[in-house]
Amino acid sequence: MKLSFLSYWALPLLILSLLLAACGGSSAQSNGPLKVGASVTPHAEILKYIKDNLAAKEGLDLQIVEFSDYVQPNLALKDGQLDANFFQHVPYMEDFGKKRGIEMTAVTKVFISPLGIYSKKIKSLNEVGNGAVVAIPNDVTNGGRALHLLADNGFITLKDPQKLDVTVRDIATNPKNIQIKELEAAQLPRSLDDTTFSIINMNFALSSGMKPNKDALVLEKAANNPYANVLTVLKGHENDPRVQKLAKLLTTPEVKKFIEEKYQGAVLPVF
Repeated sequence: MKLSFLSYWALPLLILSLLLAACGGSSAQSNGPLKVGASVTPHAEILKYIKDNLAAKEGLDLQIVEFSDYVQPNLALKDGQLDANFFQHVPYMEDFGKKRGIEMTAVTKVFISPLGIYSKKIKSLNEVGNGAVVAIPNDVTNGGRALHLLADNGFITLKDPQKLDVTVRDIATNPKNIQIKELEAAQLPRSLDDTTFSIINMNFALSSGMKPNKDALVLEKAANNPYANVLTVLKGHENDPRVQKLAKLLTTPEVKKFIEEKYQGAVLPVF
């Protein structure tokens, strides 16, 4: 049976379209708007600065979608609702991806957002008494960071101080018998009425009106900190021209200056 001219070309075109889909979309998609999910503060604010001041010069149509938690931005990325997200560090990305079956990769490191200890009831950690109630993030990576911060300040010791992804089961000693409550990170600012102190992620502290350099009793150290916040995409999409443009813009001198001036040391560029 002879194939018509149209049938002759139909099969190669079908194969080409399937290959393009497997590679993350067509060239039209690669040239279209870049939809990026971000935490409100400071991630979305940094992206808005780029959108308003730098993106047009690079020919980048940047669309920002704000999220108030640490779960939905990765699920939206997996479902194709986003092209990238900007809210997390690599240990969290890897842990979330392993648990949810999402292959993600970090495109570029941007800043460190140190955890802080905050309280409405005490002015100094020296005031912490026996049986104090302490709230920490309930995800493994940020919870582990919080436990290390507690250990660094003498509240607990850990069985393996070199291990990053520690949980409450890894506590070796707890001399003041502090009661550790694990809460979703976004809820921690609201927990302050009910705790002696809470360990809060920087973005949620900022979005709740707190000034980390002024209000935190202690901030996590930035030196040798493995928790730099990154631009994230699904594995295989890191070479998307739009993603590469945004990665370049996120690490420009202009963005570094914006971060340093706006956040006054509460957010620390790593480029």
